[in-house]
Parts: sequence; C-alpha cells; structure tokens
Amino acid sequence: MSYAIDPELLPWLDMLPGVTLLDYDALVAARAQRSQLSELMPAYEPTNPIEVRDTSVPGPSDAPDVPVRIYAPAGLTNTVPGLVYIHGGGFVLGDLDMFHPHVLRLVDELGVVVVSVDYRLAPEHPFPAPVEDCYAVLKWVAAKADELGIDPARIGVGGESAGGGLTAGTVLLARDRQGPEICFQYLGIPELDDRLDTDSMRDYVDTPLWNRPNAIYSWASYLGAEPAGDVSPYAAPARATDLSGLPPAFVTTCQYDPLRDEGIEYARRLAHAGVPTELRLYPATFHGSAFVESAAITRRMFADEVDALRRGLRITG
Repeated sequence: MSYAIDPELLPWLDMLPGVTLLDYDALVAARAQRSQLSELMPAYEPTNPIEVRDTSVPGPSDAPDVPVRIYAPAGLTNTVPGLVYIHGGGFVLGDLDMFHPHVLRLVDELGVVVVSVDYRLAPEHPFPAPVEDCYAVLKWVAAKADELGIDPARIGVGGESAGGGLTAGTVLLARDRQGPEICFQYLGIPELDDRLDTDSMRDYVDTPLWNRPNAIYSWASYLGAEPAGDVSPYAAPARATDLSGLPPAFVTTCQYDPLRDEGIEYARRLAHAGVPTELRLYPATFHGSAFVESAAITRRMFADEVDALRRGLRITG
C-alpha cells in the first residue's frame, strides 16, 4: 500500500532501522540493532538538575528482582506526583536506555518522580512475567512513596506501544487485586488486542517500523503457551469485559499504524464504561514516527503527552 506520510517524516524512512520479526533469529538481530534507534534520538540535556539512579525492586513471587531506573528532580523538599513508566518494544524488544532521553524530558518538564521498569522480555519470559513485573514495581512505588518523595494520591502509570498495553494490563490488575490507587493512565499507541482482526491490523502489512507480520510474532511470543481463545485480559486488555472503575485515561494513536483501531476502540469502551477518557489520532504518522523529534507533528505529540500528564497527575503551578 501507499501511505500519505507527513512530508517531514518521509526523509527519515530510509534511516530508520528495519524491524522484521519473523522468527527468533530475526529477533536476536533486531535486539542487536537496538542502538540504531537510540542513536536517532539526540541526547537530552535537562534544564533542571535531575538525579538518576539504577536499582532493583522485589519482583513477583518466586521471580527475580526487577531492574528499574529512578528519575527525580534534585533537591526535592516536598512530595510530587510519581509515574511508573513502561517502555515499548512489542513485548520482545526495548530496555531502559532506549527511552532514557524521553523520560528525562518528562521529568524535566513536569518535575515528577519517574520509575522506569526494565521488565522481562518475551519469548524467554512470556505472559504473565512482563505484566507481573510491572505490577510488582507499581506496588513497590506505592509502598515506598514517602521514601521516593512521591505523593501516594498522585501515582500514574504510562507507556508506549507494548508499554501502553502493559500499562492497561497493570491498571486492570491493580483494580481487580485491590492494589495501589492509580490516578491516571497514559496509553501511548498501545498494543492491546491479540486477535489481530481490526481494519488497520488486517491492512497495514508493510508500514514502517511496525506492521501486521511483526504484530503476529509479538503476540505469539508474549502469549507463549496461553491457549487460543482463552487469553487473559491482563495480557490482552482489549479482551476485558468490564472496564469500569479504572482511572482516567489518555490514549494516542497514529494514522498508519496497525495498532490504530484497537487503541481507538479501547478508548471508546473506556468512555462508555464511565472512565474519563481522551483520545488523539495523529494524522500522517506511523508507529514509532515520534523518533523523528524534529517534526512538527512529533513536537505536538510530546506537548500533548506532557499536558495530559500534567492534568492527570494534578500538577499545579
């Protein structure tokens, strides 16, 4: 198919590394190329001093500790909102470094504490390992809120792509397990539905960075031995039958993204369930086009994310 991609994004298409996930060997190669995506994102120099430290927190029962990276404005004297950030990568790629500049920018703009989660990746660690890692970090953040300088009444969860799907799963777990109170969920271009049956998922077989073949491998890796037709909503939140009682949501989608329609549908269902929900569909963009930071549409996407987090985390001043 041909796609009317934003003219500012077009020159970058040949520079973006190809991601073709057809089998495990291809995944190993894609992981080895991760640095190419990181190199496309210029280093970010914060305006305000930010303290960054790597540590690990207790993982799920009978599982290893979960590595995290904690970002905090230097010299905090009072509590601020906290955000559990979950990186993208189709459940099979990504790490703390890949999204480090983005998280630095969020902390610099918002003055919040962010705990970024280095969850276990599929297929080596299929569902429920990744989402349980994220939930374990959320519980730890809530329990250590005072120590981290976080206001326990203003804890949000957010992420991009698979991180958006894991955010939705983590939020569902928190509701159903009577876990930590969450004030806001940010679902950036989320991966939510293993059924692969929306118009955008059926049609977008050759879109840049992410497409239907990659999505097929992504879900097969994440679900592992999960039986077909009996997939948990904590793995694929689009399968949840009840979305009531969830925290306010901000959902973003890209026009030429196979994940577009499942994000739109999830936002519609959240709204119908009485959850305060905002949805953005960005024209002429593709999944991962936000790596092109210089484009006007990317700047607007980031500004919208900051504004949504500012409102969702109830930041004043």
